[in-house]
Amino acid sequence: MPHSATPPTGTARSRERRRERITEHVLAHGTVTLTWLAEAVGVSVMTVHRDLDALAGRGVLRRFRGGVSAQPTSVFESNLDYRLGVHVPQKEAVARAAAALVEPGMSVMLDDSTTVLALAPLLRDKAPLTVLTNARRVLDVFAGCEDIRLIALGGAYSATHDSFLGVPCVEAIEATAVDLVLVSTSAMDARTTFHQEQDVVLVKRAMLASGTRKALLMDHSKVARTGLHRLCPVADFDHVVVDDGVPEGLVADLREHTEVRVAPVEE
Repeated sequence: MPHSATPPTGTARSRERRRERITEHVLAHGTVTLTWLAEAVGVSVMTVHRDLDALAGRGVLRRFRGGVSAQPTSVFESNLDYRLGVHVPQKEAVARAAAALVEPGMSVMLDDSTTVLALAPLLRDKAPLTVLTNARRVLDVFAGCEDIRLIALGGAYSATHDSFLGVPCVEAIEATAVDLVLVSTSAMDARTTFHQEQDVVLVKRAMLASGTRKALLMDHSKVARTGLHRLCPVADFDHVVVDDGVPEGLVADLREHTEVRVAPVEE
């Protein structure tokens, strides 16, 4: 069990640094107990308890009796930093397959999902493009790229997603029309897509309404699942791109509603 020295718990700076370390431990392990965290960080269980209340209030982590988790549930979407570290080969495979949908000269809208973030660097070779996004890290990918016209979709900043959401973002999206929208979401079954957060659903719905064509990018961990809020039917997408870990029966069911591309995952 890890041990490390920690500064006194009283100052705002040391408190924030301790909470950052707590978050790092939870993101690395997925789910841990309060007593484990207290020993790992070198503070009392009550101090960890207060810190976790603050972190859960920000939507960074999910509390449960006796412990804390970064893993998603049907009502809780996990932190971006946690999602960036899981199912990476599958997301990269889906991104490679989805890149074939983009041609030079197109206008494309990208959401704030980690799968689309894996796609973004592949699109730099597709220039000239017009790229619209609400994701700060996607903006970073294209900033300064020659022949990429980059449009930021602003709104209320979400630290959990490192992106912009809310009414201003929806209004900015509704003022546009693009050739192709590429999104992911947290859950889907053979007929319907879902997400846990209402604000995210509203932004994704606005994005899908703005596109002539729509593509859904999903790794196998997100399929045969549901979330609290229905996003839209699978049939609303022109393309669904999944990795080869999705069961063949589900792929067949999806193909009754839309065009499906299965991406092989490299060993």
